[in-house]
Amino acid sequence: MSYEHIRVEREDGIGTLILNRPDKLNAFAGTMRREVADALDELEHDDAVRVIVLTGAGRAFCAGADIGYMSELIATRDEAAMAALVEAGRRVVLTMRASSKPVIGSINGAAAGGGANLALACDLRIASDRASLGQTFNRIGLHPDWGGTYFLPRLVGPAKTLELFWLAEMVDAAEGLRLGLFNRVVPHDALGTETRALAAALAAKPPLAIAMAKRAVYASLDRSLPEMLDYELDAQLRCFRSGDAAEGITAFLEKRRPAFGQPAAR
Repeated sequence: MSYEHIRVEREDGIGTLILNRPDKLNAFAGTMRREVADALDELEHDDAVRVIVLTGAGRAFCAGADIGYMSELIATRDEAAMAALVEAGRRVVLTMRASSKPVIGSINGAAAGGGANLALACDLRIASDRASLGQTFNRIGLHPDWGGTYFLPRLVGPAKTLELFWLAEMVDAAEGLRLGLFNRVVPHDALGTETRALAAALAAKPPLAIAMAKRAVYASLDRSLPEMLDYELDAQLRCFRSGDAAEGITAFLEKRRPAFGQPAAR
């Protein structure tokens, strides 16, 4: 598939989606939101891809909405177009959350507004020490979208979320790490290498166990302990029946590295 505003690369089981409007700090414009969702679908259904990495070209991760385009919508009072922008974000973040594969945000610079919440929708976030993240919506009189009101309270709690929403300040990498917005912060020049190492480590894991654990963690946010114990039993038996369990146990006994992702023996 060819895209106008993004690039997609594949290597060694890692699919990398690159936001590619560096001159505009990768702000969303035109068909870019749809392209991101389409590319995520493409990577999800590619059996050769085990991990998805999302990053930005140039010096920013994503500056959110293109302010020039937003100005046009305000001037024409085009609520339908504004709703379409928000709904496009819905598809992106739901696709990321529903993916069976780990989604790693490699935060190479500023992530603001919708760009911040795109980052928060990732399963893991590894950030450059030059990265920053901010809920900057009310700077232009708008409300958080793209799942910010869902993701942020679950990471930092309601009081800190309100502070970040209300003050609309950018949080630097060190503070983002302290708050739990970033899983890791690394030197800027090492971000690509460290991201690939993390992605490669996950790509070598058993894909079914990885997918089931991801589903379990997110399901647990809205379910009871008995419900999660039932889920765990079902997931454990699915993994037990898979080729990965046989391979993992055999490799352990043979003192070798397992080769996960093989079909179950019949």
